[in-house]
Amino acid sequence: MMRTRPLKVALLGCGVVGSEVARIMTTHADDLAARIGAPVELAGVAVRRPSKVREGIDPALVTTDATALVKRGDIDVVVEVIGGIEPARALITTAFEHGASVVSANKALLAQDGAALHAAAEQHGRDLYYEAAVAGAIPLIRPLRESLAGDKVNRVLGIVNGTTNFILDKMDSTGAGYQEALDEATALGYAEADPTADVEGFDAAAKAAILAGIAFHTRVRLDDVYREGMTEVTAADFASAKEMGCTIKLLAICERAEDGASVTARVHPAMIPLTHPLASVRGAYNAVFVESDASGQLMFYGPGAGGSPTASAVLGDLVAVCRNRLSGATGPGESAYAALPVSGMGDVVTRYHISLDVADKPGVLAQVATVFAEHGVSIDTVRQQGKDGEASLVVVTHRASDAALGGTVEALRKLDTVRGVASIMRVEGE
Repeated sequence: MMRTRPLKVALLGCGVVGSEVARIMTTHADDLAARIGAPVELAGVAVRRPSKVREGIDPALVTTDATALVKRGDIDVVVEVIGGIEPARALITTAFEHGASVVSANKALLAQDGAALHAAAEQHGRDLYYEAAVAGAIPLIRPLRESLAGDKVNRVLGIVNGTTNFILDKMDSTGAGYQEALDEATALGYAEADPTADVEGFDAAAKAAILAGIAFHTRVRLDDVYREGMTEVTAADFASAKEMGCTIKLLAICERAEDGASVTARVHPAMIPLTHPLASVRGAYNAVFVESDASGQLMFYGPGAGGSPTASAVLGDLVAVCRNRLSGATGPGESAYAALPVSGMGDVVTRYHISLDVADKPGVLAQVATVFAEHGVSIDTVRQQGKDGEASLVVVTHRASDAALGGTVEALRKLDTVRGVASIMRVEGE
């Protein structure tokens, strides 16, 4: 039997995502009520510019006083889509204090202060859901937190930023340079006017922190994630990748150490074999590859950004939280019981592709090989091309630690025969 008294929802932010959340709440009101067991009512919308016309939203619901809205006491669920650290953090904690559960899409805040927010939710017996914070419409957090709760996740490898994937895909498929591909992404609306958060990996790093924390039942903060942007990736790198049967993606990689005693989280460009499922992810799409003991390999794929996809994830959380509200229960909270240490990048072991500019004369390869051997880095393949006294030497290693590779490169730079290190790129997914 359906309850007639509606559950009241406060919406913080009414931009691209917020306006779409409001639209779906209105146009799908009957379906949402049937799925939840009670009507849901948009009780207030907090914005910065109240004079802006917002189609489909009653102007009487619009306010600039977000704090007063979440303090009302009759609000059941607060949907936070304003982003950033403050005032979002204060508004969410205030919502908990005044009896509301929270649905958020705020990856930066959750990556930085997720533990404190979870603690506040638990203290007040309320829910904190955030499916939309990681991969847009792709159901990922709930499968990791609930469907795989009985399994042991060992690795999460994914493309979690649509802007960077569009740029790299365009460079791969057309031979365009980085700036040319970025300009096209901007013109099409995939890239912001200031694309720094995307192309320098900040966005993906926040998502990696959230994913690692859930996958490994360990608190992982944004500061724990190694981050490297993709602005230095060149057409020459793609040419080298193609010669190896690879492409290049900006990857978020969260993995458990082989001995299970620690975890790492990192974001950086990497070559990935064309045979790997992630290599076929094109345009602005996202995909996440999960490896676990019992389930084996799973892949989640779909649109990772945009108003409608992100709103879909927000509404999914809203339905779950409202159901919990009606039953007097709460959903899964933070699971950090494992409390594994988070290792630094120096401990990460992977393969490497190193391109060197060297003098084209006898003995150079022997010198370079000696340096690799002295640092305990085994060489898989070497390719050398020379002309007019200069040469390019491409070395692909077997698996080695980042620390060992760093020492190797430092020593290579000291050789008189090495003119420079053109590029270094990790090789993943094998």
